[in-house]
Amino acid sequence: MQRNALLTQDELDFIQTMQHSPQLNVADATSSLLVNGGTQLQELLTRLIAHEHVTIQARFDNQQMTFPLQLVEDEFHALHLQLGAPSIYEDGPSARPWRLVLDEPLALENDKRQPTALLVKEISCKGVLIENRGTTKPPKRFRLWFKPSGHAPIALRGTFERETSEGLAAYVLDQGNAEEAELLRQYILAQHRLVHPELHP
Repeated sequence: MQRNALLTQDELDFIQTMQHSPQLNVADATSSLLVNGGTQLQELLTRLIAHEHVTIQARFDNQQMTFPLQLVEDEFHALHLQLGAPSIYEDGPSARPWRLVLDEPLALENDKRQPTALLVKEISCKGVLIENRGTTKPPKRFRLWFKPSGHAPIALRGTFERETSEGLAAYVLDQGNAEEAELLRQYILAQHRLVHPELHP
């Protein structure tokens, strides 16, 4: 060993033992996604994701999940593929977004965080069923806040579509930006995990 070496032989042996330890080299399969196929495939995927809406779909039983792929830049300016929260659909005569039926209707709030007469009974990534406890007709459009317990407030923008046979107002949701849409998808995914724990090991 050289006199001015930075590490002793014992320290070098310890580091080599750590590097070759099988327990330390087992990667968490859920923490990263490795795409094999060469640089051409990686360049193609990068170009497509940067300019188009690219998704991965998974089907199970009577449901399907559509995961958006996103390019994320790290602190070293390297680009990585990342899966976003999925949109969840139920199969049937036509695929429809999976709807969460709330145990108790939840009042939408205005910008001052005051409850309105519009109460959410069911919600999905694409729409919402509203019970109107007000004295006027449900609005043609709304931009209000959905504040489920234990979650960050989610801005909802709805356009009236129809009245159901139960007297509920069905609205199509148009989330104003990607961040709002992602917050709603994250909430729906968290609730889907609670309702279907067998699908989320």
